[in-house]
Amino acid sequence: MNLLLRFLLELVMLAVIGYWGYHRLPGWKGVVAALAFPALAATLWGVFRIPNDPKPAPVAIPGLLRLLLEWTLFGWAVWALENLGYDTAAWLLAGILVAHYLVSYDRTTAMLMNRPYRGFVK
Repeated sequence: MNLLLRFLLELVMLAVIGYWGYHRLPGWKGVVAALAFPALAATLWGVFRIPNDPKPAPVAIPGLLRLLLEWTLFGWAVWALENLGYDTAAWLLAGILVAHYLVSYDRTTAMLMNRPYRGFVK
């Protein structure tokens, strides 16, 4: 269930970032931002991984940097909702993210200690 929640949170993050870019930049720039911002976030998410990740790491980075990258991208989505005036949605997303990271404490600990995390792999 936590893996599904994590995947949905990633999709929400990408959608919110795109929606924010579309509504904050005028005209055609908003359309470009709606495509470019999520593409940038997804690229960063997929390329930079910890060395012991179950999926191969195109660019291996320490676990602390990976955690900061995740928090930055999720934080961007929360801030974007707040910036667009969706205060309740921003607080809800922030609360779900905090709960997710609390439930995933074993993954976070493994990342910070640069150990392999095999919790999502059977």
